Amino acid sequence: MDINEYICQIPQQRMERFNAIIQLIKHHFPRATASLKYKMPTFELNGLWIAVGNQKNYISVYTCVADHLTEFKLLHPQIKTGKGCINIKDNDDFPIEDLLCVINSALSTTKK
Repeated sequence: MDINEYICQIPQQRMERFNAIIQLIKHHFPRATASLKYKMPTFELNGLWIAVGNQKNYISVYTCVADHLTEFKLLHPQIKTGKGCINIKDNDDFPIEDLLCVINSALSTTKK
């Protein structure tokens, strides 16, 4: 399976938002390598990564580092987050561009 096949399996009500997140990553980090490393679209750059997954009732954005989510959580405290992930339900309303702070943090930060 490749990324396009993965995306084709996403329910229609979630497809537009999922694609918008993928395009946001590609636009701001065109040199990031895309793969299905974690069985979902994963973008890597200089040893750093971010992944976007389709779950049963939501989209997840994974970074595995809680600090990457700090700014987003301040903007959208109503959206469920985990230690290093955001779970975006189909009815969560926010500008998709607000994920750029997470994307930038995940792919621009120097590894510690």
